[in-house]
Amino acid sequence: MEMTAAALWLNTVFAGFDQSITLAVHKLYEWGGVVLTPFMEFISLLGKGGIALIILSLILMFFKPTRRFGTAMAIGLALGAIITNLCIKIAVARPRPYADANGFFYPLWLMMGQHMESDMSFPSGHTTAAFAAMVPLFILGRKRISWLALLFAFTMGISRIYLVVHFPSDVLGGIIVGTFAGIMAVLIEKKIPQKWFELNFYKKKEGKHECSDSEK
Repeated sequence: MEMTAAALWLNTVFAGFDQSITLAVHKLYEWGGVVLTPFMEFISLLGKGGIALIILSLILMFFKPTRRFGTAMAIGLALGAIITNLCIKIAVARPRPYADANGFFYPLWLMMGQHMESDMSFPSGHTTAAFAAMVPLFILGRKRISWLALLFAFTMGISRIYLVVHFPSDVLGGIIVGTFAGIMAVLIEKKIPQKWFELNFYKKKEGKHECSDSEK
C-alpha cells in the first residue's frame, strides 16, 4: 500500500516519539500483563464504534437533571466522528502500526494478541470519541468527581497504544480533536433553548390513572 504524503510525514517526524512512548506503555505489560491486558481490552471495547458512549449520552439525555451532560456528550461525539472518520482519517490514510510486518511495532502487536482494526490509524477514533464525550462531562460536572471522566478518556488512549492498534501520535491526534469537539459541544449546548432541558419524558399521565381508578 502506497502511503500518502501526510502519513509519511507522521511516520518520519514522530518515529522516535511513537517508539519511545510505546515501549514505555509496554512496561505496564511487564509489570502486570495478566491483569492489565484483559482490562485494556475491556476499556478499548467500550470505545468500539462509540456505541457505549452514545448509549450513555442517550440515557443522560432522558432525565432532566443530567440532560445537559447527555446533550453535550452527544454533540461532542457527533462532531468528533465527523472530523475524524469523515475527514482526517480519509485524507491522511495512515496505515496501522502492525501493517509493516518488518517494522518495529509488529512483534509487539503479535505479543498483545493481534487485535485487528478495519480503518486507518490517524487519529485514534476511540480516543477522539472518549475525549469528545468526557470533556463536556468534565467541564459541566462538579470538578470533585468529573475529573474521573478525563481519567477514563486518557485510559482509553493508553489502551490503544498498549494493544498496538495505534501509534502514540494517533492517540495524541485523538486527544486534540476530541478535546476540540468536546469544547465546541459545550458551547453549542449553551445555545440550545431552555425548553429542551425542561421537557419531562417520563411524567406520569394522571388523567389516565384517575380514569382507571374510577372504573374499578
